[in-house]
Amino acid sequence: MADRLTQLQDRLDQLATQFYASLRYLSTHHSSSSTLPPSSHVAPFPATDTNPHQRPDTPTTFAAAQRELATDLVEKVQEIEYLTGTLPGLDKSEESQVRKIQKLEQELRRVEEERKAAVGERRKCLGVLEEVIGKVGRVKD
Repeated sequence: MADRLTQLQDRLDQLATQFYASLRYLSTHHSSSSTLPPSSHVAPFPATDTNPHQRPDTPTTFAAAQRELATDLVEKVQEIEYLTGTLPGLDKSEESQVRKIQKLEQELRRVEEERKAAVGERRKCLGVLEEVIGKVGRVKD
């Protein structure tokens, strides 16, 4: 499984993609009707559409799609907030983080010493094994 930072970056990329897809859908599936209230003194934008790719949905379908797109965006943002909240160190002081790093360094040194001892033991066992094999080979000859 990917680490938290990679997961966070993936979710941010997905959010950007969802933003683009949402805007694309909204721009290609909206009706060309005016969004201004009837009492507005501003002249409405002409309803002539020059976009050949526009395929307006019915108002019900368009509203349902808007809700679904909004829900998807909110869910993705919640995932990002959760991942951000699980990042290590956000709730700890610098001193406690330094102490934890020092403790981990000490543990790493101890484990490295154990590894070196195990390598030495392996070499010793290998030497004994080679002696035994050599003696067996001489006995057969």
